[in-house]
Amino acid sequence: MPALAKDTDYNWPVRNDHCFQRIILDTVCDGVWYSYIAPPAHKNLTLEQAVRAVELCGGIIAGRIDLTKLNKQSLIWRSEYRLTKTPKLPTKTRTVLL
Repeated sequence: MPALAKDTDYNWPVRNDHCFQRIILDTVCDGVWYSYIAPPAHKNLTLEQAVRAVELCGGIIAGRIDLTKLNKQSLIWRSEYRLTKTPKLPTKTRTVLL
């Protein structure tokens, strides 16, 4: 999938192998994968999980499954997704009397 991500026809939010792995494995597990599968995942997946991972990859490549949505959900499970950037507040406040 990383090789396909370089193709301009795919507008995927990730390019690196480990990112695809995170998204696919988190989706298969319905949560952060290493909470459900002992690392390394490729050696410890059940047959059912491996089949689901292959199906997800095929669906993403074919355009039937939205990788952007899966990535967003993966980041939410990991508490890394933010709707907007939190504005920085000043460390000190000043009161001005008029």
